[in-house]
Amino acid sequence: MLEALIGFVALFALVLLRVPIAVAMIIVGTAGFAALRNWNAALNLLGNAAFDTGLSFTLSVIPLFILMGNLLTISGVSQSLFSTAHRMLHRLPGGLAMASIVACGGFSAVCGSSLATAATMSKVAMPSMRKAGYADSLATGSIAAGGTLGILIPPSVILIIYGLLTEADIGKLFIAGIIPGLLGVLFYLAAVYVTVLFKPSLAPTDHEDIPLERKDLWGVLSVVGLFAVIMVGIYGGFFTPTEAAGIGAATALVIAFASGGLTFKKLFTAGLNCARTTAMIFAIIIGAEVFSNFISYAGVPDALLNFVQSLDVNAYVVMLVLVLIYVLLGAVLESLSMILLTVPVFFPLVTSLDFGTGILSDPEMVLIWFGIVVVVVTEISLISPPIGLNVFVLRSVLTDVPLRTMFAGIVPFWVADILRLALLIAVPALSLMLI
Repeated sequence: MLEALIGFVALFALVLLRVPIAVAMIIVGTAGFAALRNWNAALNLLGNAAFDTGLSFTLSVIPLFILMGNLLTISGVSQSLFSTAHRMLHRLPGGLAMASIVACGGFSAVCGSSLATAATMSKVAMPSMRKAGYADSLATGSIAAGGTLGILIPPSVILIIYGLLTEADIGKLFIAGIIPGLLGVLFYLAAVYVTVLFKPSLAPTDHEDIPLERKDLWGVLSVVGLFAVIMVGIYGGFFTPTEAAGIGAATALVIAFASGGLTFKKLFTAGLNCARTTAMIFAIIIGAEVFSNFISYAGVPDALLNFVQSLDVNAYVVMLVLVLIYVLLGAVLESLSMILLTVPVFFPLVTSLDFGTGILSDPEMVLIWFGIVVVVVTEISLISPPIGLNVFVLRSVLTDVPLRTMFAGIVPFWVADILRLALLIAVPALSLMLI
């Protein structure tokens, strides 16, 4: 246990020194495993982790879903989603901010990446909100918060990684993410409504009717159709998540071609962005595998399980403690790294807890419910200072908006996320009723 504690301290120290998290995990994991075993075993562990990750057929689902999102960005569906949502909601207080959130939710359904959703929608929605006289705080807050839906509404890259770490059914995880994702949209819309209700100057009301255009209808139907094919195919057993990713990427290519916006340069850019993102994710996965093997060999999961059992506390109390740990970690760690570091340690503990009778009496359901809770907490970390990756993504696009303005606009959505998280913990059936 002492070796593991030293390892965590060393890891956080390297992160604070701005060492990339993947490199930091590889260094600490390899050195720690060598201290417990020997350098030959540690280097073999590192080599096997890199080899197995790079050649994993199951992990091929990640670049395919990322490519699908990039291709749909080219096709212009993000603009179609925003325009359609604007037509539906423009008469409501804060209608454009609401439209941004709905469009983020729709784009998340075919993107799977929070950062990509936030970056794309900032270019689409921000000019319209500024033109209408919206305050930068509300405008950026709605986009940053709406972008977090990209890691929950299926297909979600984070849910895929969680499924691979815990051997949970990815198809069931996708289904379980639908209602919490929709709740996220509704809670964010409520946050906009309440915010504008108390401070109307943040969002002028637009009463002008906007006609529906054929290209926008085509974009919305493309997103709905692609989402339906993926979910029905996986849940109906017609194809695996990996096959669904391949079908989704191929269909997105057809949609991009049919939209008339596909050029060789854009296709090359989409592929290059996909390769960069995939390389980053795979590097973090390799580092996390090395580090988690070190932590497991040091006996941390077993020690944690024995400690919790000795306390003799209610299972929901343990869950609340774990959620608090995630909220604190989310303030200093990047979301993917946080999940890869903690899930291998925490999920054996959670599945061993006694939640009594009912829907959580099945360990598989507990595992899926815990996955949804973890992802929702991760969503909170994406908009929480000082890291708040979604906020920094917006800052890189909107360089004239100060960070303090963006974080001020986040506050209502952060509160909405906390309320949603409490609801999902108190009522597990909201995550599991569709399975």
